[in-house]
Amino acid sequence: MNLISIGSYYLDIYNYLSSSSESSPSPPVPTPSSTLRSAVSSANLETAAEDTVASAALSRIISKADFEHMVIVGQFNLGFIIVRKRKDLTQGGGGGAMDDLFIVDQHAADEKWNFETLQEKTIIASQKLFRPQPLQLTAADEMLAVENMDVLRLNGFELEQVEERETFGDEDEEESGVRMRVQLVAQPMSKDTVFDIKDLEELIHLMQDRPKGTMVRCSKARAMFAMRACRRSVMVGKALDKTRMTAIVRHMGMMDLPWNCPHGRPTMRHLSDLTSFGRYAPSRRTIDWEAYGARMEEE
Repeated sequence: MNLISIGSYYLDIYNYLSSSSESSPSPPVPTPSSTLRSAVSSANLETAAEDTVASAALSRIISKADFEHMVIVGQFNLGFIIVRKRKDLTQGGGGGAMDDLFIVDQHAADEKWNFETLQEKTIIASQKLFRPQPLQLTAADEMLAVENMDVLRLNGFELEQVEERETFGDEDEEESGVRMRVQLVAQPMSKDTVFDIKDLEELIHLMQDRPKGTMVRCSKARAMFAMRACRRSVMVGKALDKTRMTAIVRHMGMMDLPWNCPHGRPTMRHLSDLTSFGRYAPSRRTIDWEAYGARMEEE
C-alpha cells in the first residue's frame, strides 16, 4: 500500500467517525488539538478544496521553525519528498500529540527558494540613456523615488535630482523659485525583457505603505526571475540523497512565503495523520540512509 492509499484510508475513517446524526450528542468545545486537526484536514492532499484554503491552513499549523525539525522519510516517485512532523500538545493544554506526514513537491519547493533568492539579491544591469528623461511624477511619488533610490538602482533604474526654475503667482506679482525635480538617467537592460517607464511607475506604486528601503520588484522582473528559478531548480524525475532533500526542506523555513511556487503550484500538502491508526505507537526507528543511497544507485 503506497502513501496516497494510506492517506485515503485515513480520510475514510476520519470522515466516518466525525460524521454526526440527529441522535449524536453535541460536539465538544474545540480544543487546541481539534482546532489544529481541522486545519490539517483543510491542507490534506485529497480534501483541500482550493490552493488558497490549503495554503492558509498550512500557515496556521506549520511555523518556519518546524521545517528545521521535520524528519525526512524518503523520496516518492522521484518527484516528492515525504517528511514527518511531530508535536506534543500536552504542554498547550490540548492533550495528545500530532504526528503527521507531509508531501513536498521537490521542484516547486526548490524553485520558490531560488526565486526568493533572486528577488532579494539580483542586481539588474542598467544602460545609460543618451539624454536624461524628465519624469512626470506627483510630489509624493517623487519623494518616494528619492527615498528609495538604492532600491530603484538594484532594479536597473538610475535617477538623479536636478534644479528646475519655476515661476508662480499672478501676472502682476510673479515670483520665481528653484525646485528639485527627478529625471531618469539609466534604465534596466536584459536580454529577453524590455523595461520602460511603466515598470518604474509600478515600482514606485509598490513602495507605497512599505518601510523605506524595502525591496520591491515589478511584474516583468518577477516573471524573469520565475523563469530563471525554474531552470536552475531540481527537476521531477531526479533521484535525491538525504543531504539534498534535507536542504530543500530546511530552505522552506527560510522563505517569506513557502506555500506556493512562483507559478502558483503548491509546494506541500498534508498526507496522513499517523495518530489516527488504532495501533499507533511513536516509532523511534532511525532510517538507514546509507542503505537507501546504495539502493538508489542500483536503480
